[in-house]
Amino acid sequence: MKLKLKIWRQKNTEEKGYLVDYDIEDVSPDMSFLEMLDVLNNELIEKGEDPVAFDHDCREGICGSCSLFINGRAHGPDKLITTCQLHMRKFKDGDTIYIEPFRAKAFPVIKDLVIDRSAFDRIQHAGGYISVNTSGNTQDANSIPINKNDADMAFDAATCIGCAACVATCKNSSAMLFVGAKVSQYSLLPQGQIEATSRVINMVNQMDLEGFGNCSNTGACEVECPKGISLDNIARMNRELMKASFKK
Repeated sequence: MKLKLKIWRQKNTEEKGYLVDYDIEDVSPDMSFLEMLDVLNNELIEKGEDPVAFDHDCREGICGSCSLFINGRAHGPDKLITTCQLHMRKFKDGDTIYIEPFRAKAFPVIKDLVIDRSAFDRIQHAGGYISVNTSGNTQDANSIPINKNDADMAFDAATCIGCAACVATCKNSSAMLFVGAKVSQYSLLPQGQIEATSRVINMVNQMDLEGFGNCSNTGACEVECPKGISLDNIARMNRELMKASFKK
């Protein structure tokens, strides 16, 4: 396939960015989207030009670092996948593809398609943990009975990879699906009850400090989430926050 790429180029956080046109040929439908960008970068390097910076790591849909906004959609024109799992068969010969970084005030662009998602790390540090006795008297996790439905829901919430597709898709740049998932994975399990009150308050406060917007329940975040994280987690987080506010 022959494709025209319109890629966001930005030298650093301070400088303004702009779209640059690139033509690429001999793109196999079996290539992943990131492999296609690798081919482009090889061509740019051979010409002595600066390659396009983009984030990636596992390329297996696990880490979430490959987040790109492709033709106006987080992770591109497919469902329940990350960018590295997107294949070029989703495009046609002669297509024009717009490739941009995720947009949010809390995620400044570092370079080109790479954004700073450390805001998510700070939210996690605020409460995304449980107390564990590491003195040698720890209990085996299997010794604590947990309702099967609760365990399943906690596991579903824990599949969130923090890619930020929810934030990039939301018109308010809300992080509530991410925070809701992180709160839920602990609030549904007995091990998470020790910090339950402080966890939700601290994580929500940190989310607000980072500059994320509020949720308007349009559901776009759930639709574009590569792991299909449910809006139910936002409702659970709101209930946990209300309970914690009364206990405070």
